[in-house]
Amino acid sequence: MHEEQLNPTLHSEEIIGEAETFKNQLLRLKRENKLAVFSAFVIFLFILAAVFAPLLTPYGYADEDIMNRLQPPSSEHWLGTDDAGRDVFTRLLYGARISLAVGIIPTMISILFGAMVGIIAGFVGGKVDAVIMRIADVMLAFPSMLLAMVIMYTLGDGIINIFLALALVNWASVARVVRSETLALKKSEYVEAARCIGVKQRVIMMRHILPNCLPSMIVLFTLNIPSSILAESSLSFLGVGIQLPQAAWGLMVNTGRQFFYSHPWLSLAPSIAIMIIVMAFNFLGDGLRDVMDPHLKK
Repeated sequence: MHEEQLNPTLHSEEIIGEAETFKNQLLRLKRENKLAVFSAFVIFLFILAAVFAPLLTPYGYADEDIMNRLQPPSSEHWLGTDDAGRDVFTRLLYGARISLAVGIIPTMISILFGAMVGIIAGFVGGKVDAVIMRIADVMLAFPSMLLAMVIMYTLGDGIINIFLALALVNWASVARVVRSETLALKKSEYVEAARCIGVKQRVIMMRHILPNCLPSMIVLFTLNIPSSILAESSLSFLGVGIQLPQAAWGLMVNTGRQFFYSHPWLSLAPSIAIMIIVMAFNFLGDGLRDVMDPHLKK
């Protein structure tokens, strides 16, 4: 008989237990790490600003007004205008959409794909493990920014291609982390017991290995998002990412750098936005790691 036949309520009890554990971890994070909670609040504000950008500004991100180009900050244009007369505050809000999307979506893809590959490599072992890990080694051997630039030059600019480039760059490190945890978990008593009663390998991986890897995956998710945001900003700054008239923070820094000494707000505003969102995700990731890592729990 399989495990589900021996105890049909086992899986639902496991889900409830994992949900309670995660809830307790979040409560502990709220109690012990105020900086992480504040960082989560800052991220939430950025998300709200990105979603409701059309309601927060009367201008469009591509609206040009050559007669009012390079205007200083004022009540009409809170952060001034750029060299084409576009409102900098408006472009900052719309740029948050691209930065958050590029930070979250490729990271989610790389986390899911890397976790799946890592679990298969660690649990199956043998030649499958060797082949997957050698491919991961090849991906990790290349500098991530250089590899992303090569992919962008090959595929062309555009946000979809940025998603693909960053997802391809980041999956290997996730696979290595999840594989190492899988190697330890597959030797545990409950996994051996599941094997003895004839539970299929895919069921063991999905119901016993994957849930125990989720804490590390969540931490990796929050820590990899700022890396993706910085990568997209760098690619846009170098001219191989988002192109005008789209609004992206790295692109705004690039277009404003030639006016830095006379009109510093053109580059400083998106640079400060990048710094704040990256620090917020890093602090949140550190806080989650502290409460989810069993070696760090008090």
